Amino acid sequence: MNQPIQDIRYSTGYGSAYSQEQRQRVLRNTYWLLALSLIPTVLGAWVGVATQITTVLSGGVGMLVFLGGAFAFMFAIEKTKNSATGVPVLLGFTFFMGLMLSRMISMVLGFKNGPELIMTAFGGTAGVFFVMASLATVIKRDLSGLGKWLFVGLMVLLVGSLVNLFVGSSAGMLALSVAAIGIFSFYMLYDLKQIIDGGETNYISATLALYLDLYNVFTNLLALLGIFGGERD
Repeated sequence: MNQPIQDIRYSTGYGSAYSQEQRQRVLRNTYWLLALSLIPTVLGAWVGVATQITTVLSGGVGMLVFLGGAFAFMFAIEKTKNSATGVPVLLGFTFFMGLMLSRMISMVLGFKNGPELIMTAFGGTAGVFFVMASLATVIKRDLSGLGKWLFVGLMVLLVGSLVNLFVGSSAGMLALSVAAIGIFSFYMLYDLKQIIDGGETNYISATLALYLDLYNVFTNLLALLGIFGGERD
């Protein structure tokens, strides 16, 4: 996630050296690349569901593969974000994330109303994005300080997820999913505001941040819908 830029030019979000036109260009390119990134995500999910390649990745092994692959890709994206290689690396990352998502998709598709649950989660995620994007354009206050609190929340969420991985509590999973939706929804607002205020000037980094926000909101919303709305045959 993007951290607040420690530079006096961005202390209020309005003294940026970047013009309004440059900020709008970064925002526009971010939206285009974010939309494009959904294609490999869907493709990766389809490949995973069709081949069931991720069925062997359960428990701690699955978590290690997911975290190892995700952090390796994010490191590569950070290294290539200022070159022509950055976009293909980002799209490769979104394919990987779609592949990792396929296990959950397969489980949800096991419900009689599985396709409806997936579309509901997608629609809910799109709704959250629309609300946060709208708020980011009308809120004039600097939100850079929010990043510190969100990062703390993210660390607590990560620790809680690791603990619940071994405990296996359904109530714990429910609480973590609700908390994750809230945290990443606000991260969405924070990341969008960073772009609008000139705190984030690289559209590849901006796309990565927003993609992770959307991905986490979608997966946790889908988990909740599966728990409460899944209908067995």
